[in-house]
Amino acid sequence: MHFDRTANTFQSVLFVLLSSGLVLAGCSRQAPPPPRVPQVSVVTIQPQKITLTSQLPGRTSAYRIAEIRPQVSGLILKRLFTEGSEVKAGQVLYEIDPAPFQATLDNARAALRRAEANLPSISARAQRFKELLADKAVSQQDYDDAAGAQEQIEADIASWKAQVETARINLAYTKVTAPISGRIGRSSVTDGAVVTAYQPVSLSTIQQLDPIYVDVPQSTSDLLRLRRRMEDGHLNRDGGDQNKVSLVLEDNSSYPQEGTLQFRDVSVDPTTGSVILRMVFPNPKGVLLPEMFVRALVKEGVNEQAILVPQQGVLRNPKGEPYAMVVDGAGKVDMKMLTLEREIGDKWLVTAGLAAGDRVIVEGVQVLQMLRPGASVTVKAEPFKEGGSPPPAAVSQPATAAK
Repeated sequence: MHFDRTANTFQSVLFVLLSSGLVLAGCSRQAPPPPRVPQVSVVTIQPQKITLTSQLPGRTSAYRIAEIRPQVSGLILKRLFTEGSEVKAGQVLYEIDPAPFQATLDNARAALRRAEANLPSISARAQRFKELLADKAVSQQDYDDAAGAQEQIEADIASWKAQVETARINLAYTKVTAPISGRIGRSSVTDGAVVTAYQPVSLSTIQQLDPIYVDVPQSTSDLLRLRRRMEDGHLNRDGGDQNKVSLVLEDNSSYPQEGTLQFRDVSVDPTTGSVILRMVFPNPKGVLLPEMFVRALVKEGVNEQAILVPQQGVLRNPKGEPYAMVVDGAGKVDMKMLTLEREIGDKWLVTAGLAAGDRVIVEGVQVLQMLRPGASVTVKAEPFKEGGSPPPAAVSQPATAAK
């Protein structure tokens, strides 16, 4: 009997426990916990004014170059400059032996004086014959001979004057002077060398480096894109400052002097499909040397209503097309396809797809890829808003992959 009561009690307890478990299980199936709404961070897009600036590679070139060649043949007596130094226009660089040229000048001057000495007597004779001819005292032939002799001596005087001037010029050419101011390179001859007039090999080269040119190529596709942007009203020129250019050196340091855009070449290089932009930079300290590689920051124009979006907020679909996930006023996620023009710092410049007031999700890439259009999200407090005070210039390279 005691065993039967114990068994019955155990069965009752087991039945109660099983019944409670079934009830709890049924309750859990009927009331599952609500799904967790993801939290996202967003930025609110606001148009802003930015100056678009392209960074173009290029090289420096001398402002003026003068190759020094002798204008007379002779023996170099002295070299009168230090290689690599600064020279002034008109400074004597080489001295050619002047002795033969001085002798030629002296000979021409003597011949001129001889001709000038004969002129008075011949002129007087011609004048007397002219007077006698009126009285029939001399023949017409005698007068013609006297007049011809006068004209011949006058022509000789003019010829010798020209030869004197030529000899004087050649004598002056024995002092080879600098045609421009600048820095002179190495000398190809030494004292005692024999040179010839206008020889193909220059004696030395002078380069004017202050100011200095910077030549950079710009593709014709970029020129056409900028023209279309200005015609559409997306860009405008910013007055006289538009021609101001900055420079970045090979060590990524900024050149302290600002340059000026001089012109765009009118011919396209068929091998590269680009035109040359020439700029002029002051170079008082000689930091820039010819053929130095530099990067020029060229102002394209001002975009009054630029839309920038952080790069972490832009994704790409399997086709490589860029898009962004935005949150509407009801907390729903929507996908917007974008048209990107270029990178500007850590942002993309958007030309189509976003408008002022759009809230773009900028959470991590993993969170963005898990979101789907129509999903509900909770917006965290915005870390910052696009807009505010933009940088004075947006330095960028055109985005080749952006569509």
